[in-house]
Amino acid sequence: MIKLQGFLLILSLALTLYTFIDCARRDETEIRKLPKWGWLIAILLTGIFGPIAYLAIGRKPLNLKPKNPKKRILPPDDDPDFLRGL
Repeated sequence: MIKLQGFLLILSLALTLYTFIDCARRDETEIRKLPKWGWLIAILLTGIFGPIAYLAIGRKPLNLKPKNPKKRILPPDDDPDFLRGL
């Protein structure tokens, strides 16, 4: 039983540390519902509920793909259309 409680305590501390650092490093525009300082206080003072709330509703999801990707300009020796025309 003591091992389980120790594991849960370490898990709680790790989650709190991760969410605190994540919130502190994010830009103000990437955080929802509360200002950055509000989330930092909530993460530190509410035990496990603050970090879980921050992960669930406090941050915007990361955009893995940009919505308007810029077309890369290829040099002639890498451009397949140019090479077909030779």
